[in-house]
Amino acid sequence: MRIGALRVVKAPVNRSLQPRSPQRPRNIPDHTRLLPHTISTSHICRQSTTTACRRPLQTASDPAKRRLLRSISTKPLPHRRGPVFRFFYRSFAYTGAFILVVGGLVVGFFVYDASTYREDLSYTDLPVSTEALYPRRGGPKNLPIADALVSDDDSPENSRAKSKPKLVVLGSGWGSVALLKQLNPADYHITVVSPVNYFLFTPMLPSATVGTLELRSLVEPIRRIVQRVKGHFLRAEAVDVVLSERLLEVAQVDAAGEQRHFYLPYDKLVIGVGSTTNAHGVKGLENCYFLKTIEDAGKIRNKILQNLEHACLPTTTDDERRRLLSFVVSGGGPTGVEFAAELFDLLNEDLGRSFPKILRNEVSVHVIQSRGHILNTYDEALSKFAEERFAHDQVEVLTNSRVKEVLPDKILFTQKDGNGETVTKELPHGFCLWSTGVAQTDFCKRIAEKIDIQTNRHALETDSHLRLNGAPLGSVYAIGDCSTVQNNVADHLLTFLRTLAVEKGKDPEKMQITFTEWRQVAQRVKKRFPQASDHLRRLDKLFEQYDKNKSGTLDFGELHELLIQIDSKLTSLPATAQRAHQQGQYLGRKLSKLALAAPGMAANEMDYGDLDDAVYKAFEYHHLGSLAYIGNSAVFDFGGLSFSGGLLAVYLWRSVYFAQSVSFRTRVLLAMDWSKRALFGRDLMNY
Repeated sequence: MRIGALRVVKAPVNRSLQPRSPQRPRNIPDHTRLLPHTISTSHICRQSTTTACRRPLQTASDPAKRRLLRSISTKPLPHRRGPVFRFFYRSFAYTGAFILVVGGLVVGFFVYDASTYREDLSYTDLPVSTEALYPRRGGPKNLPIADALVSDDDSPENSRAKSKPKLVVLGSGWGSVALLKQLNPADYHITVVSPVNYFLFTPMLPSATVGTLELRSLVEPIRRIVQRVKGHFLRAEAVDVVLSERLLEVAQVDAAGEQRHFYLPYDKLVIGVGSTTNAHGVKGLENCYFLKTIEDAGKIRNKILQNLEHACLPTTTDDERRRLLSFVVSGGGPTGVEFAAELFDLLNEDLGRSFPKILRNEVSVHVIQSRGHILNTYDEALSKFAEERFAHDQVEVLTNSRVKEVLPDKILFTQKDGNGETVTKELPHGFCLWSTGVAQTDFCKRIAEKIDIQTNRHALETDSHLRLNGAPLGSVYAIGDCSTVQNNVADHLLTFLRTLAVEKGKDPEKMQITFTEWRQVAQRVKKRFPQASDHLRRLDKLFEQYDKNKSGTLDFGELHELLIQIDSKLTSLPATAQRAHQQGQYLGRKLSKLALAAPGMAANEMDYGDLDDAVYKAFEYHHLGSLAYIGNSAVFDFGGLSFSGGLLAVYLWRSVYFAQSVSFRTRVLLAMDWSKRALFGRDLMNY
């Protein structure tokens, strides 16, 4: 039937329709007016309280009241689709979205790649100082003195740095890179001198020897790091230093292949040249391979594959094949153990795919260790776990053995038998890796010869502020493997007692100190030698132990004996990457503090005394833990918390080193190499 101008038909009840509010804004434009609408009679009856049921319906012919009509549709609700339809619909939708996102990223990458190419000429006219082109001569050897460098005017920042103190950093290892990252570019005129132009991520070096990682994934161009602090880089080698005139002698091979020497002046010199392999007086090390540089890793990789190829030749006898496939590692430390593990993984996982299977049956890996266990610096449980893992993998571990001589085809070594007697044995080998500790470089030996108090034959001695002992105070620092922190607490006893003696007006060597005064002395010891803090926790027990006459006081002799006992408990810091990294960070922060304090010191004419101690605290080493890879397993030793495991531990081991990688570039390359090994295996090629 018809009601006014509206046509009413029966339709299914739609409970979602809501009654129209009787109030309506009057400023609705005419173009929004609606035509007569179709509604349900059942809805009209149910909504009897609405305006539409209380008043006569308005006709469409009334323009003023037609604005109050609401649009009501009789179109039925959409039917729910089946689960199969929804599954395919969503799958196609997600796939399409994924394709669009990936396609957008690919297009964006090509757009970025196109923006990296340059067609305009990148060179411009630059001023170069006469001193940089024609350096003056001087010094004990009358060599050219590089007071200025050709890159000093490359940018406004470099030009401003010419008037800053000259900071020369030797080496491009862990300590030097950590130092550079902490420096403020505006504080110093920075020059890095190194014989190599890259930073090497040494903890992963064993993985590069067998193709698990590529060599380029472990190196970062040092010039990129130096550029961040607006510094300069010279690919050269430090030869000697003139401490009195603050001149560093540098040797460099020019384009003609001739070695040129010149002096590089400095205000502060940081020595971070690392170390060399310790020979321990063993003969025949020219028949061994070492693992210190990226070149060493490449040589080892080529030698391993060369032996495998020679073992496949039909002219190779059985004895010769076994010798070629006998791989010996001398040294059971982290480097030797990880190399043996990586080598076993290569032989066990990839050898059978590309080489005759007889090679896998005749290959052998041996580890010679002078101590009773491998990884002897780790927790004993971890050492035993590593030995059990090697026994499972048929990697022979020869403990309590010392190498006497390395011949081209065999190794002579001594080993204690069950009765404690020393027996000489020989082991045929086709490859031998020598990894048994560190020793001083020639440059460090020359410096030690110049300074009488440098008596350590293994490293340069520094104080707790990393200053080289015997050098002018605050001018030369040493960090990393080339140095060791001297902990001679007892020798500074008079220094610790001087303040108390002045307060009491007594002779430091004749005074008696009470327990309260002993606590003050202990605080001074901790501040000067932070590494002694662990041995000064129970001050009451120490006081009671060394108060032999039970007088309630300590005399000079008793206190001196106490500090000597603490000296004997302090050990040298480990020659590890984390120690060098911490020392570099510490020294970088301290040099920045010294640069900030320099204007105030200059205004007050403070150019003498222990400025380092006045500005910054002494260096304190915090051992963060040790970890090692032992063949599809890994061991961890974190400050007393030790654990080991299988592949999950391996992934954790990788994650730690992945996070410590020096740049985003190397992290990407590491991830790509690990993925490539999983998909395609290791590359069995030598070139």
